[in-house]
Amino acid sequence: MPTDPTTPSTPDSTPESIGDITIPDSRLVREATELVRDATDDLIYHHSRRVYLFGAHHGRTHGLSYDPELLYVGALFHDLGLTEKFRASQQRFEIDGADEARRFLASHGVPEERTRLVWEGIALHTTPEIPHHMAPEIALVTAGVELDVLGIGYADLPEDVREAIVAAHPRPDFKRRILRAFTDGIAHRPQTTFGNVKADVLAHFVDGYTRPDFVRVIEDSAWPE
Repeated sequence: MPTDPTTPSTPDSTPESIGDITIPDSRLVREATELVRDATDDLIYHHSRRVYLFGAHHGRTHGLSYDPELLYVGALFHDLGLTEKFRASQQRFEIDGADEARRFLASHGVPEERTRLVWEGIALHTTPEIPHHMAPEIALVTAGVELDVLGIGYADLPEDVREAIVAAHPRPDFKRRILRAFTDGIAHRPQTTFGNVKADVLAHFVDGYTRPDFVRVIEDSAWPE
């Protein structure tokens, strides 16, 4: 069952708090942090932690009930598919991260119905609008990403909360660096940008990239009419 977002599930010690947002303290959370910290650089790690903190704050502000462990894993794994270790596939990078989160949660005995919330939260985090109509664990990953990357909701976040989060997880030259990470993570699989926002990234940063055209796909299909 979802727990109060201000109270960590199965606490083992005094939980960490940043900007008055609690980081759930459990073996699951600690091992998720270790896995992601080892697989990513400072850019993706600090971004992912901010996504959790911003998402959790959004959930609290809007009175949403959610499982903080599941939100944390969704936030921490959401960009794992951009990293060198996990980006070798030809599927969307979001699915790389979602699949790894599913494996991680299954290894910790998390039921499939709860694991699916994390999988969907990661897989859909670059799909505008739809996640906000789904379960809080899904919607809040997108809310955190949109705030940290796009600035959506920036003016609604109290300044003291924002400053505390950025002090704990700094974002030096973040705009340029995250765009570079997006490019590096998807340039070898340009077909995966069809129908999503990452086509804009390759259009800006990869010479010779041709944006997929939905109208041409229809017109050039095998159907005679």
